[in-house]
Amino acid sequence: MEEKKLDINSIIGFVLIGAILMYMLWQQSNSPEAIEARENAAQEQVEAEKKAAEDKETKVTTAQEYTTPVTPSDSIQLAGLQNKLGSFAYSRTLPSATDNETVIENDVLYLKVNNKGGYLSEVKLKKFVNYDSVPIYMIKDKNSVFNLNLSTTENRVLNTQDEYFEPTLTKNGDNQVLSMKLKVSENQYLEYRYKLKPDDYMLGFTVRSQGLNGLINSSQEVGLDWELKGMRHAKSITYENRYTRLTYEYEDGRVSKLGQTGEDDETEEAVSWISYRQFFFSSIMLTDKPFKTVNLKSKNLVENEDVDTLYTKAYASRVPLELQEGEINESLSLYYGPTDSKVLKQYEKNLEESIPFGWGIFGWINKNIFIPLFGFLSDFLPHGIAIIVMTILVRLVLSPVLYKSYLSQAKMKILKPEIAAIQAKHKDNKMKSQQETMALYSKAGASPMSGCLPAFIQLPVFYALFMFFPTAFDLRQKSFLWAKDLSSYDVVAELPFRIPLYGDHVSLFPILAAIAIFFYMKMTTGQQVQSQPTQEGMPDMGKMMKYMIYFSPVLMLVFFNQYASGLSLYYFISNLITIGIMLVIKNYIIDEDKVLAKIETNKQKPKKENRFQKKMQDMMAKAEEQKQAQKKKK
Repeated sequence: MEEKKLDINSIIGFVLIGAILMYMLWQQSNSPEAIEARENAAQEQVEAEKKAAEDKETKVTTAQEYTTPVTPSDSIQLAGLQNKLGSFAYSRTLPSATDNETVIENDVLYLKVNNKGGYLSEVKLKKFVNYDSVPIYMIKDKNSVFNLNLSTTENRVLNTQDEYFEPTLTKNGDNQVLSMKLKVSENQYLEYRYKLKPDDYMLGFTVRSQGLNGLINSSQEVGLDWELKGMRHAKSITYENRYTRLTYEYEDGRVSKLGQTGEDDETEEAVSWISYRQFFFSSIMLTDKPFKTVNLKSKNLVENEDVDTLYTKAYASRVPLELQEGEINESLSLYYGPTDSKVLKQYEKNLEESIPFGWGIFGWINKNIFIPLFGFLSDFLPHGIAIIVMTILVRLVLSPVLYKSYLSQAKMKILKPEIAAIQAKHKDNKMKSQQETMALYSKAGASPMSGCLPAFIQLPVFYALFMFFPTAFDLRQKSFLWAKDLSSYDVVAELPFRIPLYGDHVSLFPILAAIAIFFYMKMTTGQQVQSQPTQEGMPDMGKMMKYMIYFSPVLMLVFFNQYASGLSLYYFISNLITIGIMLVIKNYIIDEDKVLAKIETNKQKPKKENRFQKKMQDMMAKAEEQKQAQKKKK
């Protein structure tokens, strides 16, 4: 049931009615009816004034009333009002008791703070636009909630998002300071204090109270709730949502994250910062002293990736605040800006760890090699050319590994006839065949595993680059050839329908990369099939490798169609360069006749077995003895 409200129009109506009644009474002052009417009117006026004093929603709306000094009689009435309605009801009689907003801004941020709730109602990043040329908004249209939940000693639950704060905007040097006060009286209030520096994405934020130590119920938790629905900024909702995630850091520097899909809910201790990452942009809350506990929640809002959506994920955090002698005093900071490692690193808060560079050695390679290298190249080269140059440098550095791999394959190819002869000689004794094969490898200085080792060495580089390109902020909205944005997929044709896993468009860079990887695997797999001997009882590796020749390009074609075009460009150029290096190695560096001569020379030399080889020989010999003993026993 809606509560009746007494506004200024009602008061004016009562005054007019009273004036009319007084005029009629003056005319008929000697009649009994007049005396009775006077008494009734007086009673009605007393009741009306009583209702006006007791109504919660009493508002003072004239400028004269705002500036009228509070008299002792008014103070007594206000005290009575507070006792009945709760101490913080005074905030609703402030001049700020409207949904007005205060604007503060610098060169990179445009912020609006609403009187109701005292928190940011709009955050716009001035230097960036989304895929559709619309300005980047981190907060807009009530997609964020910031609320302080506390209990008063009058057993009343207060939610600051429902209360009105009084704004005061001042300057401290070049810094703008906005004080938002939720008042009980002039000397009793809860304050949100914002401090914005020039050209800075970090906003100083303090939550403090004054004179409320007798009004806040210290036996109940004071909870700070921070919620945000991440707004979509990228062309591919699938791709953006893959890198949209809630990340947080513990006091000891470890970084963790909530689940990427579905819903996740965790309660953690000693948390230093909380990051609501929205792919290339982040909203981060930091604290000077770690939160003792914090409850974190994340929910995926994209139910159907085939349908356009406004939001990606919903984040929520609840942080219990500690009272100090009955008062609140929490020093925080709020970051609204790009998820750019160069920008985040400037704050020296380990915020760059919120970016998914990869774990362990993969992240180390990205942070210490690829990010500085690409940053250096992109300072004086177009970003597409910088990718090509970086690819060339990476392949040149790894070319010795490629040479070792190809040399190993050449040795295995030369030894294949001898291995086949050993297998034919001992076809009824596999153990003996394996012993002689290993002895041949040892004398010739070859090993079937030596061809696999270079692949393992290249794996960290491969995976590090796989993580680097989707998170490289420098690639965002940078064009190259037909690709309009190297951080998103390129489009050469739109499809009138959507193919599962592939998408509703055709990207050219993944097609070129798939063609290049097909020819690369045709060369390498063909060489491996020729060099690897077929062993009885083992899977036919030749057939498996032939399948891989076609499977890998198809995987590249489908999976990378919705990935960053910069990554597909890298794989295309990388495979072209690798093919070129292999042709040079095969035709100009490795001479199979010389390799064969060297193998024959190695065979003549006495070869001392290492400890591992000797142990393997002993194990195989014992196994052979046991096998022969079992035969005799039978």
